Amino acid sequence: MSNTTTNDSTASEDVVNAVRNFHLAGMLGWQDVAQRYRRSRVGAFWLTINMGVLIGAMGLVFGAIFKSPMSEFLPFICVGLIFWTYFSQTINEGCTTFISNGETILQLPIPFFTYVMRTWWRNTIIVAHNLVIFPIVLAIFLKYPPWESLLFIPGFILVSANILWIVTFVAILCTRYRDLSQIIQNIMQVGMYVTPIMWMPDHISSRAGFILLNFNPFSHFIALIRNPLLGTMPSGLNWIVSLVLAVVGWAVTMVLFNRYRGRIAYWL
Repeated sequence: MSNTTTNDSTASEDVVNAVRNFHLAGMLGWQDVAQRYRRSRVGAFWLTINMGVLIGAMGLVFGAIFKSPMSEFLPFICVGLIFWTYFSQTINEGCTTFISNGETILQLPIPFFTYVMRTWWRNTIIVAHNLVIFPIVLAIFLKYPPWESLLFIPGFILVSANILWIVTFVAILCTRYRDLSQIIQNIMQVGMYVTPIMWMPDHISSRAGFILLNFNPFSHFIALIRNPLLGTMPSGLNWIVSLVLAVVGWAVTMVLFNRYRGRIAYWL
């Protein structure tokens, strides 16, 4: 049975119906995480343990290379790695969002955007597990989260709005052009090195910093999340760029989605 009900609606109706029935995407995303660690006693916290080891190793290595005080550098790289992994994993999995749900798409009239939210929610659950590491790192240096940490919430919401349109965009394109997913994975790998994840802005020249911090959208995304957690305020430019990207990105994505959503099932 084809997904005729979904194909007859518009892209905006698809998104609205998916959001209205978010419990379905939430349940599927939770089941994905639970299924992956079904017979494990530690469960999804294996991801947290692995992330903690990675943060400790890279923090010590790059902290020594850049000769940065560990009390400043380790919390910095901790938040950076946790959320860069979230960005990278969500976008990379987004490339195969429709492909991996192909059988369900061909049989059930579920809004396409439900599968996008499933990918996003699954990785949001994982980043919530990994975020447990941050207060542990602060405790090691006898620090505590500042009041500015509350700005992390609106920052994460705005960043998630951007991640959702990016996932929708790449999911459509990669369903049609399968090789594109490999290109996107390579872009995300390179992106980690040109985004302040393993290096701090004062580690590079002002000229390079101007380019990498202002013209790299992920630099603005990570600043909206990391700066409040570290006790500093994101700049106005961080908010403006992220907001403009969300508006323009969603506008372009909805045009693409509305035009090609009826063909997605035929591309599977």
